[in-house]
Amino acid sequence: MSTSQFSYSSARLRRVEYLQFGVFSPDEVRQMSVTKQIKVNDRIIPDGITRPETFINGQPVIGGIGDPRMGTCDFRARCKTCDCTYSGSGAKVNDCPGHFGHIELARPMFHVGFIKICKQILSCICFHCSKVLVDERDHRFRAAMRQKNGQRRLKMVYEICKNKGMCEYGDESNMEKVQEGWNLGLQGGITNEQAPKDVGHGGCGGRLPKYRQVGISLQVEFPETMEDIPGSGDKKQNLPADKVLSIFKNITDADCIALGFNPRWARPDWLILTLIPVPPPHVRPSVAIDGAARGEDDLTHNLASIVKANLALLNCVKKGEPSHIISQFEQLLQFNLSTFVNNEQPGLPQAQQKSGKPLKTMRQRLRGKEGRIRGNLMGKRVDFSARTVITADPNLAIDQVGVPRSIAMNLTVPERVTPFNMVLMHQLISRGPLEHPGAKYIIREDGNRIDLRYIKSKSELALKCGWIVERHLRDDDYVLFNRQPSLHKMSIMAHRVKVLDWSTFRLNISVTTPYNADFDGDEMNLHVPQSMTARAEAQELMSVHKNIITPQRNAPVMGIVQDSLLGVQKFTKRNIFVEKDLVMNMLMWVYTWDGKVPTPAILLPDKSQAGQYRPIWTGKQIMSTILPNINFIGYCSTHESDQNKKDCDLPFRRKMSPRDTHVIIQNGELLAGIIDKKTIGPGAGGLIHNTVLELGHDEAKRFLGATQYLVNQWLGWHSFTVGISDTIADVSTLKNIVDIITNAKIKVQDLVVTGQKGKLELQPGRTMIETFEMFVNTVLNSARDQSGREAQGSLDETNNIKATVTSGSKGSYLNISQIIACVGQQNVEGKRIPYGFHHRTLPHYGKDDLGPESRGFVENSYLKGLTPQEFFFHAMGGREGLIDTAVKTAETGYIQRRLVKAMESVMSRYDGTVRNSNGEIIQFLYGEDGMDAVWVEKQNFDGHTLNRAKFEAKFKLDPFDDQLGTVPHCPDELYMDPQIITDIQSNPTTQLFLRDEYIQLQKDRLNLRVILGSRGQGQESDQAAQVPVNLRRLIQNAQQLFSISLLHPTTLNPQNIIQGVRDLCREIVVVQGDDHLSIEAQENATLLFQILLRSTLAVKRVLLEYRLNDSAFEWYDDPIQLLATRIWRRLVL
Repeated sequence: MSTSQFSYSSARLRRVEYLQFGVFSPDEVRQMSVTKQIKVNDRIIPDGITRPETFINGQPVIGGIGDPRMGTCDFRARCKTCDCTYSGSGAKVNDCPGHFGHIELARPMFHVGFIKICKQILSCICFHCSKVLVDERDHRFRAAMRQKNGQRRLKMVYEICKNKGMCEYGDESNMEKVQEGWNLGLQGGITNEQAPKDVGHGGCGGRLPKYRQVGISLQVEFPETMEDIPGSGDKKQNLPADKVLSIFKNITDADCIALGFNPRWARPDWLILTLIPVPPPHVRPSVAIDGAARGEDDLTHNLASIVKANLALLNCVKKGEPSHIISQFEQLLQFNLSTFVNNEQPGLPQAQQKSGKPLKTMRQRLRGKEGRIRGNLMGKRVDFSARTVITADPNLAIDQVGVPRSIAMNLTVPERVTPFNMVLMHQLISRGPLEHPGAKYIIREDGNRIDLRYIKSKSELALKCGWIVERHLRDDDYVLFNRQPSLHKMSIMAHRVKVLDWSTFRLNISVTTPYNADFDGDEMNLHVPQSMTARAEAQELMSVHKNIITPQRNAPVMGIVQDSLLGVQKFTKRNIFVEKDLVMNMLMWVYTWDGKVPTPAILLPDKSQAGQYRPIWTGKQIMSTILPNINFIGYCSTHESDQNKKDCDLPFRRKMSPRDTHVIIQNGELLAGIIDKKTIGPGAGGLIHNTVLELGHDEAKRFLGATQYLVNQWLGWHSFTVGISDTIADVSTLKNIVDIITNAKIKVQDLVVTGQKGKLELQPGRTMIETFEMFVNTVLNSARDQSGREAQGSLDETNNIKATVTSGSKGSYLNISQIIACVGQQNVEGKRIPYGFHHRTLPHYGKDDLGPESRGFVENSYLKGLTPQEFFFHAMGGREGLIDTAVKTAETGYIQRRLVKAMESVMSRYDGTVRNSNGEIIQFLYGEDGMDAVWVEKQNFDGHTLNRAKFEAKFKLDPFDDQLGTVPHCPDELYMDPQIITDIQSNPTTQLFLRDEYIQLQKDRLNLRVILGSRGQGQESDQAAQVPVNLRRLIQNAQQLFSISLLHPTTLNPQNIIQGVRDLCREIVVVQGDDHLSIEAQENATLLFQILLRSTLAVKRVLLEYRLNDSAFEWYDDPIQLLATRIWRRLVL
């Protein structure tokens, strides 16, 4: 919350229209400078800075580079120009801002930043008369004059003039007539044929030299035909800056405009330095060392060198030294001026300190990641932030962060005093800064700050409404939590504070995924918002639970992980039963428990007491107490049978899985299935995803937290551990693994013999060696996979390592294979280990050994242990992986930076368009469909891959079919009410509706084939697309809500279905407007969704497959409309 006060100003507030960049003229630099001629102690100090000293006897030298008129960096001194002090922060009203001085140069010099432009200008004008070498007679010059950008115009004129060798003759008056003629021609007065052709350019006719840049100087080469050569008389000589200045001064304003310059803001002669501005001490502060001595900034050292070189050159000129001596001092001054701007020029030595360290001058201060722009303006270090190590705490909610008490007492939140919080603020102030929760400061209306550390009787302090109390951070304050590198939006999110003891930030384990954090020493940053608007944005836009689904891939970025995921998988198995005492204990961990204990699944006879029963509950029952109230159907990761998958197609008409792999949740109750990573992990279409889409972010947050509380409590009682016994296979399995690897070695040896005999069958496009290597890789990889399958097959469900893999908690089947069976082939650059020595990989093997062992095949497992050679080959493969990771990190970081810089100004505006900072339209509608990617799901289109017969059987309802209304293959079973059948057969209106619907479905199929077929190679036959509103799930919800039986006929009228779908398509408006562009944009934005809607709610499917009744269908229409309006932004164009 800003508390800085601005002093009163009589100046009227104005809106900034535009920002004009230009080049300072010498007069402007003199006017801006404060180092004017002055008389001090009867001694006249000349204009500008003329002395290289900064301080003498602890006092700044007037006329030196530390002139007190330019400002001061001493807290005790005052500026000699504005009589202000210096606080170091610049926040106070009476702070001295610093004032520029100047140095008058003894001779004109080149500016290293403009020397290339000077060369281009010289090539465009005459060396003798300073006139531009082309005119309006050249069509290329006329095209250049139409170019508004000055830089591009100069480049175009330079391309025309760079090869000219002579300034053309001609009369100025004739040239004016030509210009008038061309102006008339542009207005339609004359044509090219009528234009006068016998006029000249108006130049002097002189021969023109060629120019070349050599380092920080310009070299001129005069033509052989030129008689009067200026300067030394050599054909090739250095061009002094004073000669360039005299040429540039003769350029007219009209020619300046032709060269792309605006004479008001920049003229060519201003690009030559006749004096330089001297920055104030604020940007080059000196540091006092041991009282008298001072350490000066690099810029000050460089300015001192410039002043010294300038004084030396001035003395040489005054004494009339020979030209070669003056030239040497000119080069020294030019070097110091160049290094003042840029000290890293190719081909030039760097200006250095006495220690040999290069000076950090202007360009080095501004450029790069640590420079002034990126390091101090685009991003900077901030107050109200904290950083420490993170540790795990599963008892926190996913949107909480545990903050150490020491940090909470140091960071403050500004809170304005109101009548509603006056009592609370008094309590906080009375506790003071050393007791939490307390307060540190009070800020009055006039901006004065009261530090409570120095107030003894804090309870007697009076408070007024409108004052600001800076209180300690306390529970449920919103803070921003960040982990670097911040690669995506979810790398910084808003958490609620929970003040805890000890010294680390505490974090829920489920939130580590979006942060890419672990607890091996990672540190994270915490920022406290300082205004109500910042807090509101953090709470509404950046909260953790509101970022569960990423718009990047419309899938959750967080779910249940690690031990909680393992516990869920074990807890929901069929053989898990829980006794009464543990059930009571676990229910206390369900914070939303309604007080009702579920009915026990089994009553076991109590052996100790006859006639008594001991109740036990299943894990599924206890899990159901925290499940969200949704319907969900899926299968776990161990579900492998294709036949069972087919049984899973039709909703609620499926067989029970023998291995309990079908996950069925109805109305928040787990009926069947094992919950694992596929169901509750961070994957699209899982339980977390569906909960957010159907019940919102808050319910998903509750579910993630409740799962961890409940399951971790049970896992602590049940226990879980991994030991060495879990990695040992039985004897027969180990024997089979040895046999598999032995056979693979024999096969490789046979391949070697076959290749040596030249009988190896070459593969197309491969040499003999490449073919051999391919066959060897195939054999060895097959052996590794086969031995891995043997190892996996030997492990039963009680194996703890296999439990971590099947649950998705940690590890993979490859890890099991490498631990138990064999590590496998090690690769470098995608090939077997190459020969590092002469015809062999290591000295331990013979020359030209092509066998598996010598080329990096590790036949031992991690359990057995690797031989020294295998260990070395394994280290080679691992080293390559580390290097690849490091290289890719740098490359992807730079690629991302370029992408972000290119698109940082592109944003969606209030009129619905996507524009950049210049207001240029990138897209007329966000994503061309206006959809929020968070609410989009992957859905299947049913019709476009069907042939004609299957399409008709699925969608066409023929009124003249004898089997109308009967279930296929069951002629005795009706799916429509007899009255509906009679209406279809006899009512022409209904028949017309059905015919129009089928024609529309056929058109949709053609459009869909075009749309989906243009997605790229390999995706043409893919039936899925990203579309909002999951219609299938809504149908399941309607069937559940209205107890729809798939065995009874429906009474729903086809006309109502078709009309309802039409009305729904018409009511979903993305782009409003009656013009043809708006209508086309509306059709394009909603086309895919309308196709999905019509195909899913086709009459025959609604009646035959879903059996919806009137109530269910009416309910179904409303959620679709509500969801669609939430997903598509209402745009007013």
